[in-house]
Amino acid sequence: MDDLDLIRERAQAVGFAPAEQLTPARERLLAAARGERPHRSRRWFWAAGVTVGLAAAITAVVALAPADRVGIGAGVAHADPVKVLTEAASAALREPATPPRPDQFLYVKTEHVDHSTREIWLSVDGTRDGLLGKDTKLPACHDGKAPYSGPYDRKKKGTLEDCRPTPAYRADLPTTADAMLAYLRTLPGGKESINSMGKNVLTLADERALTPASYAALYQAAAKAPGLRALDHVTDAAGRPGVGITWRNPADPPEFRGVVMVFDAETHQFLGTEDTAVTVKTFVDEAGQRP
Repeated sequence: MDDLDLIRERAQAVGFAPAEQLTPARERLLAAARGERPHRSRRWFWAAGVTVGLAAAITAVVALAPADRVGIGAGVAHADPVKVLTEAASAALREPATPPRPDQFLYVKTEHVDHSTREIWLSVDGTRDGLLGKDTKLPACHDGKAPYSGPYDRKKKGTLEDCRPTPAYRADLPTTADAMLAYLRTLPGGKESINSMGKNVLTLADERALTPASYAALYQAAAKAPGLRALDHVTDAAGRPGVGITWRNPADPPEFRGVVMVFDAETHQFLGTEDTAVTVKTFVDEAGQRP
């Protein structure tokens, strides 16, 4: 490996400081090299050879920039959206595959940018009444029947209608990217709008529970979508930093951001969006129970 290869490798691993930070940092480094700092520092800079010195110089320039302006790992400038989603798929596969009991509930706590909190309990198999907040009952599908929930109709109010359970835990979803992409296109809006398909991805990542293999397939399928963009140094609604992924329809203006899904820049786990933050997601035994 020659000097330039080492520099490239170091730069990719650490990331570059913003342009406005480089000039003062460079001046400090040159001053040190000219001996305007204590002699010991100058000897350290050159004693190990030109190659190590150049690599150290790159590290020093990055270190002199404020921490919130320097990207690390997937959060470096110009993050690649496909790479981010691929890493998210790999992270999903490392999660334990422990299915819940059918009689349990998926509990999700979400924080919003206005500091309000949403709590929801969803039936694992879709046959038990869930709960939204403290007292909003979410009727389930019992024996193929559920309370009428369509547009207001005085005659239908309080009547039952045919239904199919909507389970919160989806162990039946595809485990390959192509099959998951085909499934996403069967959901409402999935064929007509890339933004709608993105929202379908968000729904499954947000208030649903999948197997690790299906989560991996979900992110791999999302990586195949056209118009993907990665946004560096974003935060979810709880202020947790990460990398944002969003979709744009061809007709959208360049400044349109749409829904931005936020992934942790180091672990690549899904955190939420710029407007919401999934802070708790687990299984409990009863609606209303907190972990």
